[in-house]
This record gives sequence, C-alpha cells and structure tokens, in this order.
Amino acid sequence: MRPFCRKCFLEETDHDGVYRNIRELIDSLPEENRVSETEYRRRLDLCGRCDQLNEGVCLKCGCFAELRAAKKNMDCPHEKHLWAVDS
Repeated sequence: MRPFCRKCFLEETDHDGVYRNIRELIDSLPEENRVSETEYRRRLDLCGRCDQLNEGVCLKCGCFAELRAAKKNMDCPHEKHLWAVDS
C-alpha cells in the first residue's frame, strides 16, 4: 500500500478496499447517467489540483470525488465550480 497522500484518489491508495467498492458503484450506474471516460478523467484532473481534495474525499461536500465525477448530473461543489454538469 502506498503511504498517505493528501492529493491522491482512492484508485491510487485503495485503503481497506474502499476504491473497489466505489468502482463497483460507478460501474453499476446506468450508462446514460455516466460521463464518458474522457470527461471522467478531465474532472478528476481538476479535482486532483483542488486544495479541497483529501484522500479521495471532497472537503466541500464530503463525497468521494471519483464517484461524483462519474455522474452526469453532478457538478463541482467548490465555489469556483471547477467542472459543471454541462462540461
């Protein structure tokens, strides 16, 4: 297991298999409710540069950033709205 990394996503650290559970939730989303892989990675790139990311959790809303980024109907909860639903 990798050491603590404040700016890492669960995919990169997988503490106690949490990412596996998050990935299962993402995979279970109906395709029409998920963003494309390209959009997903773009959103995660923006989250990864945000000062409100802490071990895969958004400190603005408390969600798992990877799950939020995968959903079409979600946007960034940061006051700067780093990514939006229509992105």
